[in-house]
This record gives sequence, structure tokens and C-alpha cells, in this order.
Amino acid sequence: VQLQAFGGGLVQAGGSLRLSCAASRGIVSLVAIDWYRQAPGNQRELVAGITSAGSVNIVDSVKGRFTISRDIATNTVYLQMNNLKPEDTAVYYCGAYHAYTNYWGQGTQVTVSS
Repeated sequence: VQLQAFGGGLVQAGGSLRLSCAASRGIVSLVAIDWYRQAPGNQRELVAGITSAGSVNIVDSVKGRFTISRDIATNTVYLQMNNLKPEDTAVYYCGAYHAYTNYWGQGTQVTVSS
């Protein structure tokens, strides 16, 4: 499974970005696709995920600001990020779990200026 994440950039606090994660195979065949982020000096942390059945999980720290969705036709999972805060600055990765294996995309940088 190959994953390609893109859509990051520099945005002012309060702004929005939409990240995309394009998968090389049908996303409904994957157990789940998740978005993680890793800020400098911090561990990678889960942000949001969507299962093959379409169930969504959003962590409390971004709930109400971030949403996750998918387009099955294009095998793409999106992370819509609104009301961004400087503490959201990180490299964002999409990951997929399939056949007892974790797969990762290359990451996309999100920088939120105050």
C-alpha cells in the first residue's frame, strides 16, 4: 500500500487547510486510514481516523476543529482543519493498517503562525 499525503503549508492562526491522503488501493479494503502528526521533540500522535466501514474517530484536542472524510471513488482521505492554532504546527502523516502491517505516507508540513 502506498500513501501520498499533501496539502500542508503555512497559514495564520484561525485559518484552514485541507490535507489529502491518496492511497494506491481501494480504501475500503484497508482496516483504517489515520492521520497522525509529529511536532519537533514530540512523539507522533493520532489526530483522526476513519475505518473501512466509515466510522470516524477524532481526538479531543482537535474535536470541533478538524474533520476527516473520504472519497471512495478516488481512494482519498481528507483532513479538514479549521481554526488552526500554533500548537497544530507539525508534520502530518497518513497511515493505513492492512494485512497486519502499518503503512505510512511521506508526511506534509503544517505551520501555523500566530
